[in-house]
Order: sequence, then C-alpha cells, then structure tokens
Amino acid sequence: MNRRAELLKKPYGLLIAALVLIVLGSFLAGLFHTSFYAVKIQRIQFPTERGTLTGLLYMPKGAGPADPRPVIITTHGYLNSKEMQDAPAVEMSRRGYIVLALDMYDHGDSRWTQPIPPGGHFGTFWIYSQFDAAKYIYDQPFTKKDAAGNAYVAVSGHSMGGFSSFIAMYMDEMAALQNGYRMIYSGISVGSDFSFSQAVASQEQFQAAFGSRTVGMIAAHYDEFFFNKSEAEKTAEEKAITGTVVYKDFPATNSGKAFLGLDPSDPAGEAGRFYTVDSGPVTVNDLEVRPSQQGRRIIYTPSEIHPWNHFSRETTANLIEFYTTAFAGVTSPGQTKADLSPHNQIWWLKELFNFVALIGFLLLIPALVQLLLTLPFFKGAVAPVPEAISLGQSQGARVLAWVITFVVAWLPAIFFPQLFAKNAAGMRPLVWGAVIVGALSIIWLLYKASQKQEGQNVWAGCIAIAIFAVLLILWLTKPAWFLNLGAYFNQPTTNQIAYWAVASGLIAALVNVVVYYVNRKPTGTAFSSYGLLFKPMVIAASLATALTAVIIGYIVLWITQAIFKVDYRIWTLAVRTFRVEHFRTALRYLPFFFVFYLSNTVALNANTRGLGRCWSVAVAVILNAGGLALWLLYHYGKLFATGVAGYPAVTLDGILLFALTPFLGVAAVYARKVFEKTGHVWLAAFLNTLLFTMITAANTATFWNLLG
Repeated sequence: MNRRAELLKKPYGLLIAALVLIVLGSFLAGLFHTSFYAVKIQRIQFPTERGTLTGLLYMPKGAGPADPRPVIITTHGYLNSKEMQDAPAVEMSRRGYIVLALDMYDHGDSRWTQPIPPGGHFGTFWIYSQFDAAKYIYDQPFTKKDAAGNAYVAVSGHSMGGFSSFIAMYMDEMAALQNGYRMIYSGISVGSDFSFSQAVASQEQFQAAFGSRTVGMIAAHYDEFFFNKSEAEKTAEEKAITGTVVYKDFPATNSGKAFLGLDPSDPAGEAGRFYTVDSGPVTVNDLEVRPSQQGRRIIYTPSEIHPWNHFSRETTANLIEFYTTAFAGVTSPGQTKADLSPHNQIWWLKELFNFVALIGFLLLIPALVQLLLTLPFFKGAVAPVPEAISLGQSQGARVLAWVITFVVAWLPAIFFPQLFAKNAAGMRPLVWGAVIVGALSIIWLLYKASQKQEGQNVWAGCIAIAIFAVLLILWLTKPAWFLNLGAYFNQPTTNQIAYWAVASGLIAALVNVVVYYVNRKPTGTAFSSYGLLFKPMVIAASLATALTAVIIGYIVLWITQAIFKVDYRIWTLAVRTFRVEHFRTALRYLPFFFVFYLSNTVALNANTRGLGRCWSVAVAVILNAGGLALWLLYHYGKLFATGVAGYPAVTLDGILLFALTPFLGVAAVYARKVFEKTGHVWLAAFLNTLLFTMITAANTATFWNLLG
C-alpha cells in the first residue's frame, strides 16, 4: 500500500492512474452507449433555412433503406446539449429505433445564422429546432413511412425542447393540411407544459393540431418552472407564495385536465394512464379546416425536480413505455428488442463510466502540471514555499479568525440570487458592508499612525483598502455597466456567473487586504506569505504550464471522443469538446474569471495552509463550495419536506449551482495542491481560470448572432 502511494506521488504515477481511468471509463461508457456495438453512433450536421443543426445519429444494426425504422428525435432544454439525452437515446436505439439526439440552435454545435435583435435571443432556438430536424429526418431513406407518405417519427424534448416538440407537431399539422402527409407521428414533452408555446398558439389549438397522434407529457411534481395552477385555481394560501418552486400535480389542474380530455369540473386526471381524447377541429381564421380526431394522451408525474428528468430511471421508463405504446404495430421485424421491459435499462452504466472518465480527466490536469514542472523552462514556475500565515496566538483569536473566514467565504453564497440577478436592492447590504469595513479600517490605520506605532506603512494600507472598497462598491452599485448580453458577451448564464465571480473575488480581496494591514502586518506577517510573487519569469512559466496542461487535457478528450464516441460527464457536470467560436467566447470571459480565481487562490491558501495537508484541502473545499452546497440543501430539502422551496422564486439560477458547486470544490483542491508544488498563487490561478472558463463556455447557450 505504501509503495502504491509513493508511486502516485511521482509525476508519472498520477499521470498513469488518470489515463487508466480515462481510457477504461471511456471504453466502458462507449460499450454501453452503443449497446455493446449493436448501434452505430455518428455525429451529423445538416443545413436548414435558419442555420445548421447538429446531432448524434443512433443507427441500430440492420436499420437503413432496406429496413426503414421508426425514428425518435430527442432534444435538450435551455443551456444544454445533445449529450444530455443519453438516457432515451441509448434505451430506444437499443430497442431498435433510429434516434437523433439533437443540438437545438445556438446550443452544443448547432448555429442559428440569422441576426438576432437585442433581447430577441429567447425567441429563436426552440421554436424551429424540432420542426427543422423533422423535415431533415423525413427525407432520409431510413425513415419508415406508410403508403400515404406519413412518417413514423416521434419528437421529444426536455424543457425548451419539449416546447419545440409541441410546436413541431403544430407546424407539421399546418403543413399536412397543404401537402397531405404528416412528418411527425407522435410526441412527448419532458419538463414543459403549454405556457411558452402560447407564443405560437393556444393550448386548445395545439390539442386540435395533435389530432390522432399519441401525445404525452412528463410533468414532475417538483418541477421548478412549469405545471402550475392558473391564478383562478389557486387558493389564497397559494397566491401568497411568490414563485413557482413548489409541489405541483398537473393532472389536477385545468390545463392538465384539458390535455386529458376532461372538463374543469371533473376529478383530477390519473397519472400514467392513456386517455382517448377528441382533439377538437383545426380552425384557421375561425374556419374549420379539419374535423376533430381521436388520439391518445397521457401524463406522467415523477417526484423529481426539473434537471432530475435527465438522470432518472423513472422518467426513462416512462419514455420507453410511451414510445412502445405509440409505435405498437408499426415497428420493424428487425427490432427484436422492441418489447424489452421499460425497467430494463443500461444508460446509467454509460453515465457511471462517463463519471469514471471525468474523474480521470480531473486527475490528469494536476498530473500534467506536476510532470511539466520537472521540465526546463516550466520548472521556472517553482519557488520556495513561504511560511504559513498565523491566524492568531490565542484560542479566542483563532476562533474569531475562523468565524470571520467562513462568514466572508460564504457571503457570495448567501447573496448569490441577488448577484446572479444583478439585483441592486438585494446587493445593498454588501455595498454598506464594503463602505463600513473600508471606512473603519482606514480610520483604525490612521489612528495607529497618530500613535506613531513602528513598522506600519499606513498610507499604503489606506490606499490599498480604498482601492478595493471602491472597486467592489462600483461593481455592486453599477451592475448595468458590466457583462451585458450582446454581440460580445453572448452567453447569458456565463454573464451571470462571471458577475457573481468578480463580486466574490473583490469581497475576498477587500477582506484580505484589510486583515493584512490591520492585523497581520503589524504582527510580522510578510506579504510574501500570501504567495503573490511578482517575478516575471515565475509568472510567465506559470502561465505556460497551465496553458500546456489544459491543452493536453483537451487533446486527450478529443482523442477519446473520436475513438469511443463519449466525453466526460455526470449529470450536469460535463467536460465536452468545443468549436473555435466557443474558444473565442471563452477568451472574452477570461479576465473576469481570473479576478475570481486569483483572489480565491490567495484567500484559500492564506486561511488553510497551517492545517496540515488533508485538513487544509478539506477546509478549502468547504470554504469554496460549502456555502452553495448548504444553499442547495436548504432550498431543495425544504421543497421536498414541505412542498415549498426555501427560495420559491429562484428557479434557473438555483439549477446552475448543480454544476458550479462541484467544480468550485475541484478548483479549491487545485488551488491548494498546486500552491504546495509552486510556492505561489499564479499557476493555480491561471490553471483554474483557463480550465473552468473553457468548461463553462462550452456547456451553455451561445447566441452567435446577437446584435448590439
């Protein structure tokens, strides 16, 4: 055991372990992804009149022009990509269906090429994506059709992808009235109702357009956004709740009943049951153009939150049952596994080994850094490790120091909803905190100067405190000046995270400057103990080391993806390949994230280095990610316990924390471990900035053609 531990301490030991995890995880993930090579997976791209759509095409063995099959087009929601549809894609292709896992416009690798006016970005990607994909699939020789030219194609999507799927069926019906055939046979939405679709047509018009199709909805009880009662249906107690992160029961609402063909006065619909429903006539300009038809409708209600739908055996079973029912009697004789039980699932094993590969990747980066630091030029990034900073001589002083450390570290977590939303009123306590702390610290230093205490450069301290206090106050009081969505900063959620990150970095910087000049410098703490070593060669070598490690890491990702057709991920945490445009976008955000990671690395090492190796890393992780983790625990714990979330008005911003929080924990480990190897903060700050900015930029919506 000791020999193995000693091996892993060597540069090549950790590198070998990381590569083994990556290759083994990717191989096994690829094995389950392809259903043991029974399915061929191809990355495809096709032009449309609105841009370019990309996706993963799952082609079971035997399927093709000689054996056309039903096709399922499945897509993601806002901010996500095709890889988030692993569960239905794996399970349905395993059952012999052809599947297209689609990137909607301006997500993943797809692009909307038409100009987008300022503020118009949310009305583009989801409206046409599924319909344009259905047109492409309809023209393919592998798509099964009946004698009249109607295609056996199902559309499905999560969240905004669900809206896109419903709209696709509506558009398909309007087109079918002209051309005489349907391109879409069936559809099911996951995590979306009719609310956003109202921009295109009313629920009544959608239901009429569904006609004889089999249509379903997966309406989770704890969905953060949708399936709410109308204001008229709510009780006085429910109206008093501001927000939508509450327990829902969609089949009991008027909208859910209408979907199931029930009247508002009828008892609640039964979840998981297929209803035969009269669709109602299709009308255009109040003229009936198609009589009512009968179709099957179903609502499933898993006890899940919105993002959980992606990673749920129950939701996946619901989807399998739905498709099996919808396509009963029209599957190909070659689909020998079409009737597999809905609970016979292997997608989760693919995700498990994706996670193994992700762990390997996260170990690979520091292993590469460790190896590079032994090479000429790169070893110039190594300097003597400075003395640890004392938190105080007495027990009381140390306790007080830790209390202050945790409070300050968790302030960005406490105020994260206000910071994400750039809510000036909500950020006011932070502004007043900066004013009071800055003013009192400067007054204290001037008082000490008046007493002629030795060893203090009072004016340097006053100027430093004033600078950081003013920067923080300006950042918090003038949010409209910074990171506004447009042609340059074209990722909405990255703008939010970057704004939060800079605020967090400035808070930490201000407090550290105050503590240094007011408390630590007078007691003999050297500035060098913070790891801010201003030597040009050290900084240059550190940047080169970080950049080289990240580049090599992504090269490994590209190679394994080319071979095994998988990337590195678990649920919402993902390291995926990117296009040149993603890289250019990441460059625009790098300065903002560098402010955070530099300040963050200084603060973590200043406060934890005296605790011993294991404890210092553990406490660094808690300081970095613990506040947000507790916020999530309270928010969702209260939701499941009482039916009302801790912050019922916080929807998307809370979901963003599922990926941000673990990566902040990883960044804390890198900050501590790299500091131990280099003796300063530069390499860790560069490494975290480059890696996590690229991960963020590649994993969200990018509106390439925003104007303004």
